[in-house]
Amino acid sequence: MESNPPLRIGTLGTAMITPAALIVPARHVPEVRVVAVAARDAARAQAFAQQHSIAKVYDSYEALIAAPDVDAIYNPLPNSLHAEWSIRAMRAGKHVLCEKPFASNASEAAQMAQVAAETGQVLSEAFAWVHHPIAARVNEIIASGEIGAVRHIDGEFRIPLIQRRNIRWRYDLAGGSLMDVGCYPLTWIRLLSNAFCGGEPSVRHARATTWTPNVDRWLRADFDLPNGGTARLTCAMLSPIPLRARMFIRGERGLIDIGSPYHPQGNIYPHYVHVQTHANGLRCEDWASQSSYVCQLRAFARACHGLGPIITDPAFGIANMRQIDAIYQAAGLPLRKAMSREP
Repeated sequence: MESNPPLRIGTLGTAMITPAALIVPARHVPEVRVVAVAARDAARAQAFAQQHSIAKVYDSYEALIAAPDVDAIYNPLPNSLHAEWSIRAMRAGKHVLCEKPFASNASEAAQMAQVAAETGQVLSEAFAWVHHPIAARVNEIIASGEIGAVRHIDGEFRIPLIQRRNIRWRYDLAGGSLMDVGCYPLTWIRLLSNAFCGGEPSVRHARATTWTPNVDRWLRADFDLPNGGTARLTCAMLSPIPLRARMFIRGERGLIDIGSPYHPQGNIYPHYVHVQTHANGLRCEDWASQSSYVCQLRAFARACHGLGPIITDPAFGIANMRQIDAIYQAAGLPLRKAMSREP
């Protein structure tokens, strides 16, 4: 991409995830420059820009997406605003890297995909782990036949979110543990099922407990895989087990155990790939050498420069939201709401 000018990215808002997911990794990706930030609170935007050496500050999202010297938008707004502002940005001629989950529900995701097709803009859901070498390595191990045919996939992600006023506890902002952390193991289950089990998993049953109305604090879903195998997803923002991030893939002849599968570069969870088979015993591999966010930015920049497709495209986002909708329905909870104004 050396012959292409850097992709100029503006960020909507000053979300807590933005430094880790965009600003810091952009320093290691010369193909990308973070050039602007917009927030409703001008003082907050100015302070954020000064702290992170961002050149331009806009006092509205509308002004940022209309800026002629911005090529792409990073959208880390509350879940219920992902569709609205991603659509507005694409119609303004901007590529969009939209934080997960893609939208509030599958219907919104389909609207986003339609606008991406109409405008020709790149629209990507920000699941950074998909672009990390750990994903390709796990696929390589399974494809080699080392653990045999996949029979069961088990993914778990739990965090302690005890601040009741946090936006992730608000139903009107499309909050919930499945939306915030459960979507990570869900994407692993989906991609592995499609690659090695013959297609999409189907939800058999699900159950959830809530802390605020209609917002799941803990959720578990069980799936049937097309090849006769099974899968399980467990997620929580508040549970007796406060912190856990794991993926297990059990085959006919062995097991893959992935530590920190969702943020392989993190320092909170141990990161590794353990492969244990009946024939060869236990083998340990360390995959913490690269930042998944750096990998994601490089993949996004390549797609925006027309150098190839991106895995986390609108079809990827729609499929994720269809599964999320099906899980909520099976758990007896309402689907997350459509577009809602920011609080």
